[in-house]
Amino acid sequence: MAGAQLSPDDPVRAVLLENHHEFRQLVSEHHQLDERIHQLSSLAYLTDQQQFEEVSLKKKKLALKDRIQSILRAHHPESPPQARAQ
Repeated sequence: MAGAQLSPDDPVRAVLLENHHEFRQLVSEHHQLDERIHQLSSLAYLTDQQQFEEVSLKKKKLALKDRIQSILRAHHPESPPQARAQ
């Protein structure tokens, strides 16, 4: 569903960022994970611990994205009723 992506110009996303505490926290955490992943990927060499951290962060970021999209679908006017009921 195109409307439920992490698009910064989605009006539903903007309203949720303003009024939905959990959504705002999830987006903030998603951004922080993205920043750390970029830091790690800019290194020429990753230690085993850094490689593990990078994989773990990517999995967590994906889970956050799924949760963010679920909230967007639940609040998006074009989503089917069964998607909003989740």
